[in-house]
Amino acid sequence: MQMNMVSALNSALELIMKENADAIMLGEDIGKDGGVFRVTDGLLDKFGAGRVVDTPLAESMIVGASIGMALSGLRPIAEIQFAGFMLDGFEQMINHAARYRSRSRSRFTLPMIVRTPVSGGVRTLEHHSDSPEAMYAHIGGLIVVEPSNPYDAKGLLIRAAHMDDPVLFLEPTKLYRLFKQEVPEESYEVPIGKANVVQEGDKLSIITYGTMVPLVKEVVASKGVAADIIDLRTINPFDEKTVIESAKRTGRVVIVHEASLSFGVGAEIAARIAEKAIFELNAPIVRVGSHSLPYPFPGYEAYHIPNAIKIGKAIDRVMQG
Repeated sequence: MQMNMVSALNSALELIMKENADAIMLGEDIGKDGGVFRVTDGLLDKFGAGRVVDTPLAESMIVGASIGMALSGLRPIAEIQFAGFMLDGFEQMINHAARYRSRSRSRFTLPMIVRTPVSGGVRTLEHHSDSPEAMYAHIGGLIVVEPSNPYDAKGLLIRAAHMDDPVLFLEPTKLYRLFKQEVPEESYEVPIGKANVVQEGDKLSIITYGTMVPLVKEVVASKGVAADIIDLRTINPFDEKTVIESAKRTGRVVIVHEASLSFGVGAEIAARIAEKAIFELNAPIVRVGSHSLPYPFPGYEAYHIPNAIKIGKAIDRVMQG
């Protein structure tokens, strides 16, 4: 069935709720309104207000309540309206959700998911356009997922619902309705911690994720370069094996993400490649990302985030190196 990312996520949530009576959803406006992007649309009618819970405007409470529910045997799936607002629940995520298994020496597990829209490209204001994956991936004990297409979004969310550790599920706003894809109506899983090689090539490795995957595919097609395009799908755990093997085989690497370059996911990937494949490289690693500045007003957004021109220049640079 053809689905966009919103309908694929909605399908996943419905299947999760049907499969497990302990699954419970909570968040601002997720019930009657179906969430700010309508990802939870219709689920209140199917499962009732006892399992699809509209909460007050209090992100710290949403995350904290989810932790308590998970410790008590439920499987909460929380929604935070935008990633920038999730910082109000940052302390709960870092000091409690991520640490409880270690703190209790695995006597307690924390099977919870926190979903939130991320990234820009749709002319929204700050707090609505953040790409915070590096902050959360830095924390041990927290799984960080960011799909780039409807098929992966559904399969990764269902997989996350079967895990016993906290999962931060980042949903790129721009990709919610950007395109449709054939997605099975039934339940299936996409493995967490395994990157997807979207396209194979022997001249260049491009490592990316989230909003940048469709753009990278367009640029590579327009330039006709024989490139591996690797979609990470999960930031933590990071599929180092796939990335290193590709870098060694092609000898050239470009890393593309929407988040700011400074101290980001791209820097970590570049460091891993430098440590384990430096002698197989034929050119310096090139990174493409946003400026290390607060997210700008909508009129300046196109100058802030990566675009086809910036990615194309990065490819030219590394191919000439």
